[in-house]
Amino acid sequence: MDLVVRGAALPDGRRGMDIGMRDGRIVAVETRLAATGREEIDAGGMLVSPPFVDAHFHMDATLSLGLPRLNRSGTLLEGIALWGELKPTLTQDAVVTRAMAYCDWAAAQGLLAIRSHVDVCDERLLAVDALLEVRRRVSPYIDLQLVAFPQDGVFRFPRAMELLRAALDRGVDVVGGIPHFERTMAEGARSVRALCELAAERGLRVDMHCDETDDPMSRHVETLAFETQRLGLQGRVVGSHLTSMHSMDNYYVSKLVPLMAEARLGVVANPLINISIQGRHDTYPRRRGMTRVPELVAAGLTVAFGHDCVMDPWYSLGTGDMLEVAQMGVHVAQMTGIEAMEACFDAVTCNAARLLGLEGYGIEPGCNADLVLLEARDKVEAIRTRAARLAVLRRGRVIARAPARHATLAIDGRPRTVDFLHPRG
Repeated sequence: MDLVVRGAALPDGRRGMDIGMRDGRIVAVETRLAATGREEIDAGGMLVSPPFVDAHFHMDATLSLGLPRLNRSGTLLEGIALWGELKPTLTQDAVVTRAMAYCDWAAAQGLLAIRSHVDVCDERLLAVDALLEVRRRVSPYIDLQLVAFPQDGVFRFPRAMELLRAALDRGVDVVGGIPHFERTMAEGARSVRALCELAAERGLRVDMHCDETDDPMSRHVETLAFETQRLGLQGRVVGSHLTSMHSMDNYYVSKLVPLMAEARLGVVANPLINISIQGRHDTYPRRRGMTRVPELVAAGLTVAFGHDCVMDPWYSLGTGDMLEVAQMGVHVAQMTGIEAMEACFDAVTCNAARLLGLEGYGIEPGCNADLVLLEARDKVEAIRTRAARLAVLRRGRVIARAPARHATLAIDGRPRTVDFLHPRG
């Protein structure tokens, strides 16, 4: 073996497992593996997971906080306006530099696959070219998937459909959209239809910003589910955000969710951003705004979480830590039961990988040897402590390490170690 990880806990509950890797692939997962490795890592009973996956991000804007000014209100609409001010001043080198810095953050934290939306409402397609270059550079250690995203509306912005097609011609992977930002509800529905037809024509996946609003009458996800079925795109279409579902009446949702399930629609919620941006027109009680994650999970839909933004016009915080995203999802969706918390871990790992269509993802023989050793004994503990990434492996090679997170207190002259994994009563 090239590398063997010994004594690991796995996300499915198995314990004391050895994982053998050769030529970038997992070749054995068993207890007391007889074969030895040229390099060995003792997991010590800690959790070994497939890498984290961010199902929804905007890498063209990341780390641009303060350019050209700060979002003083912290609202979605001021963020969109601010991005419009920033776009004409962008340079390809600057976008690449910021994105590469973010990818270093991501890889160090075991985030090895990202789906990033890239704005195509720019005659230069500057951000598209920049992120295509970033995708090329990071391919040895991060799977970067790009979505052609018409930020200003595919019908509202002049030549947006032409520019979106050009982005796909240059190698962008997925068709995006933003129907609720079109001028009318009818234009929004027409955009869903046109974009899904384009994806079907080209054999591509769809990931649409859909109903990112508190308006319960924003119901474009219904059209998205219909077009998915009409065009035979089941399992290849994602509705992102879907925050209007939080405000819809229960009767309508009782019809909508089965339609989404029939279409095998994927769903991405963005807990950090949804809880920050939605409900801004409310006084009290104030809506959380995040979509109905527990109900969608119960209906059998694949639900993933995204970070969405990090230090950009929309969100001034963030470090690229998907466990922070999962932890916020636990709280906002009130998913505090054991199985529900485990589902939140899945939302930033295996479910997100499924929506991206990643091949070779998992911990079974034949899968890519992409793994994260976490300082936690199970998925819930990983979320609770936002576990340190003791080691990050890409294709069977350690690409990042971090020390265990312990602290030494010296109070009243009595030094002692603080251990969050083994609290003492």
